[in-house]
Amino acid sequence: MTDQQHLQALTDIKRMMERSSRFISLSGLSGITAGISGLIGAFIAKIWLDEYYQQWNVTGVHSNTDFQLLKFRLLALGAGVLAAALVGGTFFTWRKARQNNLSIWDLTARKVLINIAIPLGAGGAFIAGLLYNNLEVLVAPTCLVFYGLAIINASKYTLPDVRYLGVCETILGILNLFFLRKGLYFWAVGFGLLHIIYGALMWWKYERKRTI
Repeated sequence: MTDQQHLQALTDIKRMMERSSRFISLSGLSGITAGISGLIGAFIAKIWLDEYYQQWNVTGVHSNTDFQLLKFRLLALGAGVLAAALVGGTFFTWRKARQNNLSIWDLTARKVLINIAIPLGAGGAFIAGLLYNNLEVLVAPTCLVFYGLAIINASKYTLPDVRYLGVCETILGILNLFFLRKGLYFWAVGFGLLHIIYGALMWWKYERKRTI
Protein backbone atom coordinates (compact mmCIF):
# COMPACT_ATOMS: atom_id res chain seq x y z
CA MET A 1 0.00 0.00 0.00
CA THR A 2 1.42 3.37 -1.03
CA ASP A 3 1.66 6.46 1.17
CA GLN A 4 -1.20 8.00 -0.77
CA GLN A 5 -3.39 4.98 -0.09
CA HIS A 6 -2.48 5.09 3.61
CA LEU A 7 -3.45 8.76 3.71
CA GLN A 8 -6.74 8.06 1.96
CA ALA A 9 -7.50 5.22 4.37
CA LEU A 10 -6.84 7.46 7.37
CA THR A 11 -9.04 10.17 5.85
CA ASP A 12 -11.86 7.67 5.35
CA ILE A 13 -11.54 6.44 8.94
CA LYS A 14 -11.62 10.01 10.25
CA ARG A 15 -14.72 10.75 8.17
CA MET A 16 -16.46 7.64 9.48
CA MET A 17 -15.64 8.58 13.08
CA GLU A 18 -17.00 12.09 12.56
CA ARG A 19 -20.21 10.72 11.07
CA SER A 20 -20.71 8.40 14.03
CA SER A 21 -19.97 10.99 16.74
CA ARG A 22 -21.19 14.28 15.24
CA PHE A 23 -24.30 15.42 13.44
CA ILE A 24 -22.72 16.88 10.30
CA SER A 25 -25.83 17.30 8.16
CA LEU A 26 -26.56 20.84 9.35
CA SER A 27 -26.83 23.05 6.29
CA GLY A 28 -25.69 26.64 6.10
CA LEU A 29 -28.84 27.37 4.11
CA SER A 30 -30.84 26.42 7.22
CA GLY A 31 -29.17 29.26 9.10
CA ILE A 32 -29.83 31.69 6.26
CA THR A 33 -33.50 30.67 6.17
CA ALA A 34 -33.81 31.14 9.93
CA GLY A 35 -32.12 34.54 9.69
CA ILE A 36 -34.41 35.77 6.93
CA SER A 37 -37.44 34.56 8.89
CA GLY A 38 -36.15 36.38 11.97
CA LEU A 39 -35.65 39.65 10.10
CA ILE A 40 -39.11 39.48 8.53
CA GLY A 41 -40.62 38.80 11.95
CA ALA A 42 -38.71 41.71 13.51
CA PHE A 43 -39.87 44.02 10.71
CA ILE A 44 -43.52 43.07 11.23
CA ALA A 45 -43.18 43.43 15.01
CA LYS A 46 -41.68 46.91 14.55
CA ILE A 47 -44.69 47.97 12.48
CA TRP A 48 -47.12 46.67 15.11
CA LEU A 49 -45.24 48.35 17.95
CA ASP A 50 -45.09 51.66 16.11
CA GLU A 51 -48.83 51.51 15.46
CA TYR A 52 -49.52 50.74 19.12
CA TYR A 53 -47.39 53.58 20.48
CA GLN A 54 -48.66 56.01 17.85
CA GLN A 55 -52.22 55.32 18.95
CA TRP A 56 -51.15 55.72 22.57
CA ASN A 57 -49.57 59.11 21.81
CA VAL A 58 -52.68 60.30 19.98
CA THR A 59 -55.26 59.24 22.55
CA GLY A 60 -53.11 59.63 25.64
CA VAL A 61 -54.88 56.61 27.09
CA HIS A 62 -53.27 53.28 27.92
CA SER A 63 -55.67 50.50 26.99
CA ASN A 64 -54.96 47.22 28.73
CA THR A 65 -57.06 45.42 26.12
CA ASP A 66 -54.93 46.81 23.29
CA PHE A 67 -51.76 45.87 25.17
CA GLN A 68 -52.92 42.30 25.74
CA LEU A 69 -53.88 42.06 22.07
CA LEU A 70 -50.42 43.31 21.10
CA LYS A 71 -48.78 40.68 23.32
CA PHE A 72 -50.91 37.94 21.77
CA ARG A 73 -50.05 39.09 18.24
CA LEU A 74 -46.34 39.22 19.05
CA LEU A 75 -46.43 35.74 20.59
CA ALA A 76 -48.26 34.41 17.54
CA LEU A 77 -45.73 36.12 15.29
CA GLY A 78 -42.88 34.56 17.24
CA ALA A 79 -44.46 31.14 16.88
CA GLY A 80 -44.88 31.70 13.15
CA VAL A 81 -41.25 32.77 12.72
CA LEU A 82 -40.10 29.73 14.69
CA ALA A 83 -42.25 27.43 12.55
CA ALA A 84 -40.90 28.94 9.32
CA ALA A 85 -37.31 28.59 10.55
CA LEU A 86 -37.90 24.97 11.59
CA VAL A 87 -39.52 24.03 8.28
CA GLY A 88 -36.75 25.65 6.25
CA GLY A 89 -34.03 24.25 8.49
CA THR A 90 -35.45 20.74 8.35
CA PHE A 91 -35.75 20.83 4.57
CA PHE A 92 -32.20 21.98 3.90
CA THR A 93 -30.77 19.63 6.52
CA TRP A 94 -32.69 16.72 4.99
CA ARG A 95 -31.43 17.68 1.55
CA LYS A 96 -27.81 17.80 2.70
CA ALA A 97 -28.17 14.48 4.51
CA ARG A 98 -29.59 12.88 1.38
CA GLN A 99 -26.72 14.24 -0.74
CA ASN A 100 -24.23 12.71 1.71
CA ASN A 101 -26.18 9.44 2.02
CA LEU A 102 -26.71 10.04 5.72
CA SER A 103 -29.71 9.60 7.98
CA ILE A 104 -31.26 12.80 9.27
CA TRP A 105 -32.48 11.01 12.41
CA ASP A 106 -29.73 9.00 14.06
CA LEU A 107 -28.15 8.79 17.51
CA THR A 108 -26.15 12.00 17.13
CA ALA A 109 -29.22 13.88 15.87
CA ARG A 110 -31.12 12.78 18.97
CA LYS A 111 -28.24 13.93 21.18
CA VAL A 112 -28.26 17.33 19.48
CA LEU A 113 -32.02 17.64 19.96
CA ILE A 114 -31.89 16.65 23.63
CA ASN A 115 -29.03 19.01 24.42
CA ILE A 116 -30.84 21.88 22.72
CA ALA A 117 -34.21 21.06 24.26
CA ILE A 118 -33.07 21.16 27.89
CA PRO A 119 -31.82 24.80 27.94
CA LEU A 120 -34.64 25.90 25.63
CA GLY A 121 -37.23 24.25 27.86
CA ALA A 122 -35.77 25.97 30.91
CA GLY A 123 -35.69 29.25 29.00
CA GLY A 124 -39.30 28.84 27.91
CA ALA A 125 -40.41 28.28 31.51
CA PHE A 126 -38.35 31.27 32.64
CA ILE A 127 -39.93 33.48 29.97
CA ALA A 128 -43.40 32.29 30.97
CA GLY A 129 -42.60 33.49 34.49
CA LEU A 130 -41.46 36.85 33.16
CA LEU A 131 -44.68 37.30 31.21
CA TYR A 132 -46.74 36.24 34.21
CA ASN A 133 -45.08 38.98 36.27
CA ASN A 134 -45.41 41.58 33.48
CA LEU A 135 -41.66 41.74 32.87
CA GLU A 136 -41.93 41.74 29.08
CA VAL A 137 -38.90 43.98 28.78
CA LEU A 138 -36.68 41.06 29.82
CA VAL A 139 -38.06 38.60 27.27
CA ALA A 140 -35.75 39.51 24.37
CA PRO A 141 -32.45 39.24 26.29
CA THR A 142 -33.65 36.06 27.99
CA CYS A 143 -34.47 34.49 24.62
CA LEU A 144 -31.02 35.31 23.30
CA VAL A 145 -29.15 34.07 26.37
CA PHE A 146 -30.97 30.74 26.68
CA TYR A 147 -30.87 30.19 22.93
CA GLY A 148 -27.13 30.82 22.91
CA LEU A 149 -26.60 28.44 25.82
CA ALA A 150 -28.69 25.79 24.05
CA ILE A 151 -26.52 26.05 20.94
CA ILE A 152 -23.33 25.87 22.99
CA ASN A 153 -24.66 22.84 24.84
CA ALA A 154 -25.45 20.99 21.61
CA SER A 155 -22.34 22.07 19.69
CA LYS A 156 -20.25 19.18 21.02
CA TYR A 157 -22.38 16.81 18.95
CA THR A 158 -22.25 18.74 15.69
CA LEU A 159 -19.91 20.98 13.71
CA PRO A 160 -17.57 22.94 16.02
CA ASP A 161 -18.34 26.22 14.24
CA VAL A 162 -21.83 26.16 15.75
CA ARG A 163 -20.35 26.99 19.15
CA TYR A 164 -19.31 30.45 17.93
CA LEU A 165 -22.90 31.26 17.02
CA GLY A 166 -24.00 30.24 20.51
CA VAL A 167 -21.35 32.39 22.16
CA CYS A 168 -22.34 35.41 20.05
CA GLU A 169 -26.04 34.93 20.86
CA THR A 170 -25.30 34.69 24.59
CA ILE A 171 -23.10 37.80 24.60
CA LEU A 172 -25.72 39.70 22.61
CA GLY A 173 -28.40 38.75 25.13
CA ILE A 174 -26.25 39.95 28.03
CA LEU A 175 -25.58 43.25 26.25
CA ASN A 176 -29.32 43.63 25.69
CA LEU A 177 -29.78 43.73 29.48
CA PHE A 178 -28.05 47.11 29.47
CA PHE A 179 -30.34 48.44 26.70
CA LEU A 180 -33.67 46.95 27.69
CA ARG A 181 -35.83 49.19 25.52
CA LYS A 182 -33.93 48.10 22.41
CA GLY A 183 -34.85 44.44 22.66
CA LEU A 184 -36.38 44.23 19.19
CA TYR A 185 -33.17 45.47 17.58
CA PHE A 186 -31.07 42.97 19.52
CA TRP A 187 -33.58 40.29 18.55
CA ALA A 188 -33.21 41.23 14.87
CA VAL A 189 -29.42 41.08 15.10
CA GLY A 190 -29.35 37.82 17.07
CA PHE A 191 -32.04 35.82 15.32
CA GLY A 192 -31.67 37.57 11.97
CA LEU A 193 -28.25 38.89 11.00
CA LEU A 194 -26.16 36.46 13.04
CA HIS A 195 -27.98 33.49 11.54
CA ILE A 196 -27.51 34.80 8.02
CA ILE A 197 -23.80 35.45 8.58
CA TYR A 198 -23.33 32.08 10.27
CA GLY A 199 -25.28 30.26 7.55
CA ALA A 200 -23.34 31.92 4.75
CA LEU A 201 -20.00 31.08 6.38
CA MET A 202 -21.06 27.48 6.97
CA TRP A 203 -22.22 27.11 3.38
CA TRP A 204 -18.98 28.61 2.08
CA LYS A 205 -16.85 26.36 4.27
CA TYR A 206 -18.64 23.02 4.01
CA GLU A 207 -21.06 23.06 1.07
CA ARG A 208 -19.78 25.40 -1.63
CA LYS A 209 -17.59 22.81 -3.36
CA ARG A 210 -20.49 20.41 -3.62
CA THR A 211 -22.84 22.91 -5.22
CA ILE A 212 -20.46 24.60 -7.66
